[in-house]
Amino acid sequence: MLAAVVFSFAVGQTPAEAKDGCGGASWYALHSRTASGERMNPSKLTAAHRNLPFGAKVKVTNRNNGRAVVVRINDRGPFIRGRVLDLSRAAAHQIGMVSSGTAKVCFEVIG
Repeated sequence: MLAAVVFSFAVGQTPAEAKDGCGGASWYALHSRTASGERMNPSKLTAAHRNLPFGAKVKVTNRNNGRAVVVRINDRGPFIRGRVLDLSRAAAHQIGMVSSGTAKVCFEVIG
């Protein structure tokens, strides 16, 4: 694993460009346009990430309870230090983080 990380950095990939990781997540339920151009729909299983490609499928696991959800990246963010994803309300509900507002999660690109 360490060799893969070192190799990634050697070819110019930053940690934020990695295909998986862990960090904080929050959720949002706006109805505005996303960075991909579609309207945000809080009832869809979507998420924002700083630089994963739009349309990427990502498995997100809540580290506190082990619950997981697959989301589609359709927006950019979050722009708060330590957070790696902003989830739609539906996705946050699936992993049990609506009431807390934030959670520690791990994510993995699966498609």
